Amino acid sequence: MERVAANLRLRILESITDVSATEWNALAGPEAPPFIRHEWLAAMEESGSATLETGWEPQHLTLWRDEKLVAASPAYRKHHSMGEYIYDFSWAGAAERLGVEYYPKLVVGAPLSPATSARFLIAPGEDVPALRLLLLRAAVESAKEGGCSSVHFLYPREDEAELMEEQGLARRITLQFHWKNPGYRTYDDYLSRFDSKRRSQIKRERAAAATQGITVRTVRGEEVGPEHARRAFGFYEATCTSRGPWGQVQLTEDFFVRIFRAMPDTVELVQAERAGNVIAGAFNLATPERLYGRYWGCHEEHPFLHFHVCLYHSVEDNIRAGRRVFEPGAGGEHKIARGFEPTAVHSAHLLFDQTLDKAVRDFLHREHAHLRPAVEQAEQLAGLKPWPLPGRASGE
Repeated sequence: MERVAANLRLRILESITDVSATEWNALAGPEAPPFIRHEWLAAMEESGSATLETGWEPQHLTLWRDEKLVAASPAYRKHHSMGEYIYDFSWAGAAERLGVEYYPKLVVGAPLSPATSARFLIAPGEDVPALRLLLLRAAVESAKEGGCSSVHFLYPREDEAELMEEQGLARRITLQFHWKNPGYRTYDDYLSRFDSKRRSQIKRERAAAATQGITVRTVRGEEVGPEHARRAFGFYEATCTSRGPWGQVQLTEDFFVRIFRAMPDTVELVQAERAGNVIAGAFNLATPERLYGRYWGCHEEHPFLHFHVCLYHSVEDNIRAGRRVFEPGAGGEHKIARGFEPTAVHSAHLLFDQTLDKAVRDFLHREHAHLRPAVEQAEQLAGLKPWPLPGRASGE
């Protein structure tokens, strides 16, 4: 251990299982998104999905007071840029042209999980600002000592990103498209926010399943079993292999088996069935407030099946459950026309080569200038009427 303050020591864990689930999850808190929980990280590592061999070398930053864990950040030395979804391939190319070794780099965040969650996990009752700064300093110093070119905080909370910007890191803002529930009571409430042409389009796309002999339902809770884990992997694998070189299979089947076993109250599988066979599905994770869409796949191609399984069915599920937000994952501008709104997500970066760092900051400045026009364009394309609609009280 390295002393980082008068009564605190830094310990870098080479496996999340070097700390107990109880200790780690006590920092994350009961409302934490699934991707920051010990069970998720352990499944990633122990299944062989996020290991040194796959380019994700665990380097979790933990602060201890005697034998008590008081703060932590999930972190990995990365040997490539796959599975991050905050794309820096062009930065790696610029580094190569400058003669700078870009890999390894230190990534603070959860592997293969493009969802916002805390990157500084602090025990209740502790000095949050002080421990955040200590973890940030530990990330930078350990990255330098470990021969990394840079440190990257991916999908931190906005307040964390602001802190890192204040401390000299370059802040990046990119967009995802999230469905937000302003108080819908029924699926028709959701449809009412579109003009008649868009409303008819959505109804037609969703109704296509019935004419194709397809039924869609969500498997959750006690119904979930090992066969659903294997099915989820099959859909994930089918999608990856259909995408060519960008569709690298990064998760193992054992990852899905472990997650379905360790987090049964969180995982859900949307299944499309036809003629007695499950032909498509979407692997999601749910909390009382949010649904996270992760992986989809199909064994049969049918018009609009993807929209129904990945979007429309879960929108109705969320309205019924009273969830506030549905995050269907990175990318997917087709979501805009279906009522998913542009939403800022954050990252923060520090590159140790000054020339490369300046080039990245110049790039981010130009990128940021295009952000507002992109948001406005997305909002125009979505065309959502304000809620509640004129003459209608919210929740009517």
